[in-house]
Parts: sequence; C-alpha cells; structure tokens
Amino acid sequence: MAGQDWFEKDFYKTLGVAKDADQTAIKKAYRKLARELHPDANPGDKAAEERFKEVSEAYSVLSDPDERKQYDGVRAMASGGARFSAGAGPGGAGGFEDLFSGMFGGGGRRVRFSTSGGAGSINLEDLLGGFGGGGFNGYGAPPMPVKGSDIHAQVTLPFRQAVAGSTQSLSLDGKPLTVRIPPGVHDGQKIKLAGKGSPSGTGGPPGDLIITVNVPPHPVFTLDGNNLRVTVPVTFAEAALGARVDVPVLDGGTVAVKVPGGTPSGRVLRVKGKGVATAKGTGDLLVTVQVAVPQKVSGAAKEALEALREATKGDDPRAELRTKAEQ
Repeated sequence: MAGQDWFEKDFYKTLGVAKDADQTAIKKAYRKLARELHPDANPGDKAAEERFKEVSEAYSVLSDPDERKQYDGVRAMASGGARFSAGAGPGGAGGFEDLFSGMFGGGGRRVRFSTSGGAGSINLEDLLGGFGGGGFNGYGAPPMPVKGSDIHAQVTLPFRQAVAGSTQSLSLDGKPLTVRIPPGVHDGQKIKLAGKGSPSGTGGPPGDLIITVNVPPHPVFTLDGNNLRVTVPVTFAEAALGARVDVPVLDGGTVAVKVPGGTPSGRVLRVKGKGVATAKGTGDLLVTVQVAVPQKVSGAAKEALEALREATKGDDPRAELRTKAEQ
C-alpha cells in the first residue's frame, strides 16, 4: 500500500473518470492524457511533465485491481465514508470490527480488535500506527515499520530497442539511475525495481520503482510473446504453384521462405530462431501469407486468367461452407 499520500490524491479526478469506471474507460482516459502530456510532445514544459507523472501514477494504481481495491478503502476512510463507533448493537452502525474485518479479515470472518492485545485479537495501536505514524487516541504506541512509497516512471522505447533490450538512464530526485530493459518488452508492460522507490519514514524497507514501458507500433513487425509476426504479400501464381520469397527480418536483412504450392491467403509459415532472443530462448518469425490480387489485368495475364477460369469452372470452393452452414 502506498501509504499517507493516497489519503490526499484523487486518482479518479486525475484521469477524469468516474469512481465506478471500468478498466476500458480507465485505459482509454490514460492513453489520451499520456499522448497529450508526454514530455516528447511538450519539450521543456515542466507543468506538462508533472501532470504526466501524476497521470502515470494514477493509472498505475487504478489499472491494478488489487491496488485499486486498497486505494478505494483508504480514500473511503479519508473522506469519512467509514464511520466508527465504540460498539455497535444489532441494527446499529458498524464499529471498528466491521470496518477492519472487511479490509483485513475477509470472507465474513469476524476479527477482534483491542488496545491491549490478547489471543485472537489485533492491537489497534499497532495497526493504526502504520497509517499515520503516531499513536491512536493518546495510547502512544510506536508506529509499525511501513514500506516506503513506490515511485512510478515511464520510458518510451522504439520497437527495435524493445525487441533487442535496452539500457535507459533515468533521474530520480536529481540522482542518475541506469535501468536495464529486458528483450521482448511489450507496450504497457511494467518493470519493478525492488528497493529503488521512496525511503520509509518508519524504519521499513524502501518502496519500489515501477517503470511502465511504452512501445510505439512498428509498420511491419508485431510482437507475439517471444515471436515476431510479419504479413507478406505473394502473387496468385506464387501461392498456387509454390515459390521461395524473401521475407524481411528485424535486423535489416531478409530470409528466404518456402511457400508451398496451394497456400491459401492467411496461412502462417514459421521460420525458426528469427524472433526475440531472451535468456530463456529465442522465438520464431511467424509469416502470414497474403495473396495479392492485381488491381488491373490486361493482355496475356488476362488471357491466362480467363483460361484458368474456364479450366476450373467445375470447382466450387464454397461447397464445404454451405454444407457446414446447414448442420
């Protein structure tokens, strides 16, 4: 849990979404704001840079179901949504036990809280000391060690760097930090660097650095796990009769791929070892065949196609489709 700062920050307002917004609406709002506020689009604009950080932090919390649930609980306490009473009778308002058993007990199990401890109980002095750093109602219990806040950052990598891996230099509170981005990172992926976040004010461990990686799309290649995908157009003759075609690979070269005769449009051919190289192995290049239909046909080509149509006029490629449709 991020701690005290969650009491003060309205992440829903930061993203401009309702508190009951679903993940699709939250992601849509974040992407719109991220495009508008990204430092690359606002060079030298410190206000935009700060807003970008706020938006990124808000999205990091609200896009994670567990963190969002914790955040909503904290905000409910901060806004007075939770009411406390020394003891609730039947039909009355819920007390401490009702509030915290929902947060920490779960499953309908009753959890007993006290200020003196005892078997089967949770000491409220210790529990609430972790929220604010002080005792509760004058009991003066020392605060529990609480982990420091996480720091959220964003990096944008070109597609090739995302595939190959990259070393990025960041600045946290004026201090340089070198981060290694592993090969094959995809758009929106989060990388956690344990212990690189904010220090704890109560003697606990420091928080983590959470880096969200943005990867703009490539005009030719897409990532599919450790595999790379590419769509390659072929002529009708190449697809029907078979051929060897040159297919581009990410390093700038090409690889010869055999297209078997009778290959339909949409078939995927696999080239081993031409995908993303990681410590766990190397993926493949997945080649989707797309039969290119000429826009204009004339002369000998038109005569050849008319002859082909005449020679195959008894063939019905849709016969199987109709048979299945009738089942």
